[in-house]
Amino acid sequence: MIIRDIKDCNYFEAQDKTVLCELLHPDREDEDLKINYSIVHAILKSGESSLTHKLKTSVEVYYILEGKGIMHIDDEKKEVQPGQAIYIPANSKQYIENIGNDELKFLAIVNPKWRAEDEELV
Repeated sequence: MIIRDIKDCNYFEAQDKTVLCELLHPDREDEDLKINYSIVHAILKSGESSLTHKLKTSVEVYYILEGKGIMHIDDEKKEVQPGQAIYIPANSKQYIENIGNDELKFLAIVNPKWRAEDEELV
C-alpha cells in the first residue's frame, strides 16, 4: 500500500515558479504503479503567478483546494476557487495567478505522466 501525506513531502520550486510536492509518479516508486498519470500538490503565494508554460503532449487537471485565483488558458481566463477542477488541454499556454490573501493550493494531475521534456516555458 502506498500512502503519501503532504505533511511529509519535500517541496521544491518548479520551472514555472510554483512550489510542488510530488505525491505520485509511476517512474519514481519502488512498486509498479498501474497508472500512467502523475499528481503533485502545488502552492502559490499570495500575489504571485506561475510562469506561462505548456505541456506539449500531456493533459493537465488542476483541482483547487484552498485560496482564490485566476486561471489563464490560451486566450481565456476565469476566476477559480476551492472545489473546482480545471481541464487544461495539451499544448495550451497556461498560468495561474493567486488573487487571494492566502496561499493558493491545488492538486495538479498530468496524463500521461509529467516528463521534463514535455514542459516548455512560453
